[in-house]
Amino acid sequence: MKLIRTTFLLLFCAVLGTAVANAADREEKVVYHITDSAIATQALNNIRNHLNASPKAKIVVVAHGAGIDFLLEGAKNKNGNPYDIAVQELTDRDHVEFRICNNTLETRKIDKKQVIPEAKIVPSGVAEVARLQIQEGYAYIKP
Repeated sequence: MKLIRTTFLLLFCAVLGTAVANAADREEKVVYHITDSAIATQALNNIRNHLNASPKAKIVVVAHGAGIDFLLEGAKNKNGNPYDIAVQELTDRDHVEFRICNNTLETRKIDKKQVIPEAKIVPSGVAEVARLQIQEGYAYIKP
């Protein structure tokens, strides 16, 4: 009986060790979901901190509804600082993308030319968040 327990324990440790090693090797992919530009500064800070802790993380920011405003030309935070500089800084790191909802643009009658160049327009922000999670295995964060 003792031999069986010892064998089981050794097999369990081997399987657990393999699982932990495989998890550590997996690509870290995260979608940040922004639905209110009032938290955009906080979200951008979270993303910077995330990349400082995990420099190879792939991050996609999806904005829709009131969350798109910080991705429009001339948008500034409450201190008067332009958002486009912070967005550009993050996209320059090669692991961050910004996506903006076309449904929101159409509903709010915002010309696509007002979207900053760093943001890619997708048909639906909600559908994009779901697609990233289900089809591409992204973890979900709502700052």
